[in-house]
Amino acid sequence: MKAVRVHAPGGPEVLKYEEVPEPVPGPLETLVKIDAAGVNYVDVQQRTGRYPMQPPVTLGQEAAGTVAAVGSAVRDVRPGDRVAYSGILGSYAEYAAVPAERLVGLPDGVSTKHAAAAMLQGMTAQYLACTTYPLKPGDTCLIHAAAGGVGLLLCQIAKLRGARVLGTVSTDAKARLAREAGADEVILYTEHDFEEEVKRLTGGAGVQVVYDSVGQTTFAKGLNCLARRGMMVLYGQSSGAVDLLDPQVLNQKGSLFLTRPTLAHYVATRAELETRAGAVLGWIRDGRIKVRIGQEFSLADAAEAHRRLEGRHTMGKVLLIP
Repeated sequence: MKAVRVHAPGGPEVLKYEEVPEPVPGPLETLVKIDAAGVNYVDVQQRTGRYPMQPPVTLGQEAAGTVAAVGSAVRDVRPGDRVAYSGILGSYAEYAAVPAERLVGLPDGVSTKHAAAAMLQGMTAQYLACTTYPLKPGDTCLIHAAAGGVGLLLCQIAKLRGARVLGTVSTDAKARLAREAGADEVILYTEHDFEEEVKRLTGGAGVQVVYDSVGQTTFAKGLNCLARRGMMVLYGQSSGAVDLLDPQVLNQKGSLFLTRPTLAHYVATRAELETRAGAVLGWIRDGRIKVRIGQEFSLADAAEAHRRLEGRHTMGKVLLIP
């Protein structure tokens, strides 16, 4: 089968489209024929070596497709089932061996492409808005990268929960997308100081929570946007790692809370996975949230997909199609 592998850290050019053996599922695994694989910024960080991996490695941590075969001990999944998954390395390929307990069945009305686009980013948005800081009516949140894959979903879920949404974006086109996703106010950080704008839009009160996937270039100013006892949720670092922080700063700025969550710790059990995936896929099925697929690339063009993502030339989800 064909797969995209990395033999040494580096730029997009190290992504090699090559022939590899088709995986054989173990007793508790399934063989999934991949219809679409999601491209995420964590893939870039693994490719560059920021998150070290043992080469050679097949990148990609989410996909959706059809079960082609099951291991001898698998009972709840059958060949032909439409499924999706995240958190299992190796989705930049035509087939993947996936533990059966990490698969989620797709409801009627949800395509494999939309499922692949929603698993990692959709469940991330769900846990951020529903568990890390459970948004409620009367809350105001600040969402950085509001037109990105997570950002667009997070805007929609925040509105479902009754919150006021402030979003930051880099272009007018992205501002339109963020507004379509429900953002009440959109700040072009390329033209305005987002800290000053947040204070203006909140009458100096600040926001209850900042959802920050950008990191280095937004973190410090983001702390200044928080209301007393507000929460900084740093769930990514697309611009680089943040500087070291003296915890006393949190006291000085209003007894703030800081957390650095990751999806794996919010879907650690089968029950958690089913709850979060079920919520996201149910919202998609019912039309309560919309998944924007920004661009699709063939598996052979994974390097170009990474270039587009790194250059911030994407809006919504990027998919690879084997």
